[in-house]
Amino acid sequence: MASKSGIDGVNNWLDIIKWDDSGLVPAIAQDVRSGEILMVAWMNHEALALTYEHNRAVYWSRSRQKLWYKGEESGHVQALSEIRIDCDADVVLLQVEQIGGIACHTGRRRCFFRVLQDGEWRVDEEIIKNPSEIYQ
Repeated sequence: MASKSGIDGVNNWLDIIKWDDSGLVPAIAQDVRSGEILMVAWMNHEALALTYEHNRAVYWSRSRQKLWYKGEESGHVQALSEIRIDCDADVVLLQVEQIGGIACHTGRRRCFFRVLQDGEWRVDEEIIKNPSEIYQ
């Protein structure tokens, strides 16, 4: 049961998160209306705090080793509706409104556009906008 000071006596809501050895936690972005899983990324302590503070998704880019404000280059911002954690507090679920309808850097609605059928990966979602038009 949650107390006034936080969950199970934890004063800072970020302290309950079980960060991995690199200080990261996986984050799932889910469309708040459809329930569709849009993408998975990583967050560090600062990214999660900024997401909450600014009501928009902020991630940690492992390849660039810096904060990544979703949509900073593409304009495809994820407006935050709700933050949840799983039972083990080691995965974050962001319920978002995907501005512009594109979450994937490939120009698709979601990153999960490949499905295994008859032992082969098949694409089940068309490109909405060519990435060369998104990332100049």
